[in-house]
Amino acid sequence: MQVHNRRSIRLQQNDYSQSGFYFITICTHNRFCWFGAIDNYAMRLNELGKIAVACWSAIPDHFCHLELDEFIVMPNHVHGILRVVNNDDVACGGTASRAPMTTTMAPIEQFGVPVSGSIPTVIRSFKSAVTKRIHEISPLSGSSLVWQRNYWEHLIRDETALQRIQEYIRSNPVHWTTDQLYS
Repeated sequence: MQVHNRRSIRLQQNDYSQSGFYFITICTHNRFCWFGAIDNYAMRLNELGKIAVACWSAIPDHFCHLELDEFIVMPNHVHGILRVVNNDDVACGGTASRAPMTTTMAPIEQFGVPVSGSIPTVIRSFKSAVTKRIHEISPLSGSSLVWQRNYWEHLIRDETALQRIQEYIRSNPVHWTTDQLYS
C-alpha cells in the first residue's frame, strides 16, 4: 500500500490568525463550473452558487473575529477578502458556535493541527459547509468532490493593494474569458 504524504502550501512560520486583510481564492475540483455561468459579463448564480454565497456570508456568524470585505462566486472558483480583527476590537457575544481568538491557542498553524479561528481553519469550515449543503440537495454530486485540495491566500499589506484586489474581484466577471481560472 502506498502512503501519500500531503504537503501544505501554507507558509510554515506564518501566523494565519494575525490581524489583517487576506485575499483568498478557492477553486473547484478540476475547475468544474459548479456555481453558475457568466452571462453578458455578469455572474449568474445557480442554486449551488447561492449556497457558496450563503456559506461565505455566514462566516462572521461562526468566527466573530472576522469581517467580510469584497467577495464573488465565479463559475469554478471563489474570490474573497477576509479581515482578521484584533481580539480587543471584537465582542463575541458568547454563543457556542462563534470561535473567538484566544491567546491560549498555538499561534502557528501546523498541518493536521488546526488553530481555532485561523484562516486555514475558516477556509476548511467554509469548504466543508458548502460541500455538505451541495450534497444534501444534489444527488448527482453526492460522491463528487466539490473543491480542489487547497486554496490560495495572500496577506494584503497596504491600502493600495487592498483597493487593487477589491477592484480585481469586482471586475472578475468582465475578464472571465481571459482569467487564468477560465475553463
